[in-house]
Amino acid sequence: MPSVKKFQITFDCADPERVGRFWCEAIGYVPPQTPDGFDSWEAYTAAQPAEQRGSWFVASDPEGVGPRMYFQRVPEGKVVKNRVHLDVRVGTGLVGEERLAVLEAECARLVALGATRGQLLLADEHNESCQNMQDVEGNEFCLD
Repeated sequence: MPSVKKFQITFDCADPERVGRFWCEAIGYVPPQTPDGFDSWEAYTAAQPAEQRGSWFVASDPEGVGPRMYFQRVPEGKVVKNRVHLDVRVGTGLVGEERLAVLEAECARLVALGATRGQLLLADEHNESCQNMQDVEGNEFCLD
């Protein structure tokens, strides 16, 4: 049996810090510590060559359990649907109206942070309800 590997989730984006900070707020992750020798991230950024400023951002699980998220600046914009997306598990174990209420409350919180509400998929004989969403740069994700 193969061993479990650590992995990170990488987002291509135009504004890595904006997208990364959204995901920190969305799922309770934290940005990295300020690099050694700098009092703030702003000071670190100012010390970088102009072409590297704001080119990346990292978000990590504060408990060290979940995968690291890496956000990297790319020149091209998003043009098609994601081939991979995150399911943010806010309604696990809930069904019916209770699940819909939790999905709606989390959706409203994330919209206030800059997310966009997508289609609400109601429960059927195979799946529970979920809410399609997009982050601040249009990357699709689901509230599940």
